[in-house]
Amino acid sequence: MSDFDLTAESRTDKGKGASRRLRRESEMVPSILYGAGKKPVAISIAHKDLFKACENEAFFSHILDINLEGETQKAILKDLQRHPSKSLILHADFMRVEMDQVITVEVPLRFVNEDSCVGVKQGGGNISRNMASLEISCLPGDLPEYIEVDIESVGVGESIHMSELVLPDTLTVPALQQGSDYDQIVMSVNAPKRAEEDSNQTSATDSSGSDDSSSSDESDSSNDG
Repeated sequence: MSDFDLTAESRTDKGKGASRRLRRESEMVPSILYGAGKKPVAISIAHKDLFKACENEAFFSHILDINLEGETQKAILKDLQRHPSKSLILHADFMRVEMDQVITVEVPLRFVNEDSCVGVKQGGGNISRNMASLEISCLPGDLPEYIEVDIESVGVGESIHMSELVLPDTLTVPALQQGSDYDQIVMSVNAPKRAEEDSNQTSATDSSGSDDSSSSDESDSSNDG
């Protein structure tokens, strides 16, 4: 049994008009269930049930049980459309999974030890999170709720790349299989803004001094002539 169970109903009416009526009159969310070599099925799920499930971060990276007409099908949430200004879910896509077949999904990143980060505590740096989730491949039974990123030892000017994340052997990162050019930065600790400004001013001063020296040399050379 999954940590998340949703009861779904089959629907035959399709199109934007039918979806609007479904949401307005029945308070149901039009959805689709596809994958695992089976035909896509148009379904609907009670908005209150789906909305409540979405309040739990784990819902987005868990194997779900979708009960449809007496049959339980395991699936993962692949896409969710929300209303831009209201607390409404407009549509959901669910992909069936087979427990012996590898799936590729986005898993949330959870950053830990931010308060004790060396670059912040000792260097006064600022933490920059470049990624909020990571695409991984694994068997459904090995799907983690989140991936922990320990940033305690990261100093000012340093960063953590995808290849440096500590992952179980059961997980792979598809992007890294494409080569080092795809090894993105997950997070970094930037120098304090004041330090950056001082550094830029120093560089500008050095450059100006170099130009003045060059002009002086040219002038001396001209006088000698």
